[in-house]
Amino acid sequence: MPYYAFETMPVGLELPFGPKLVTKEEIIEFAKEFDPAPFHIDEQAAKKTALGKLCASGFHTCCITMRMICDSYLLDSTSEGAYGLEECRWTRPVYPGDTLSGKSSVLSSRQSKSKPENAILRIHHHTENQQGEQVLSMITTNIFRLNNPQVAK
Repeated sequence: MPYYAFETMPVGLELPFGPKLVTKEEIIEFAKEFDPAPFHIDEQAAKKTALGKLCASGFHTCCITMRMICDSYLLDSTSEGAYGLEECRWTRPVYPGDTLSGKSSVLSSRQSKSKPENAILRIHHHTENQQGEQVLSMITTNIFRLNNPQVAK
């Protein structure tokens, strides 16, 4: 039985994730496929921008965060997906050589009225670089199955 479920994820629970070293090669590879802005794929072009150097796409930062979340706890959970993002903010660029880590914090949780075997959890995900500077903040609304719906009522 998966460990992380409605019953084991109370409001206030903080779940750490990471670390993940971000390389120049993966920044360029992701950007070429999904977000080919010059400052994501070309070091010389990036020097001419306000950022001054190559940086990861914000969407790449989201994907890295999602992978760290999966590896940390989501793959050992009753997660059945999410309704979406309420908020997603890229608060600082991610550069080659940055090491990302973070935490997920349960903001609220309730058992579904229409599907009592499920719960709805709002989770804040905070990703930071090796200096402790926030690079991403997002809030998701997730669906988790209950391990024991009869007891939770």
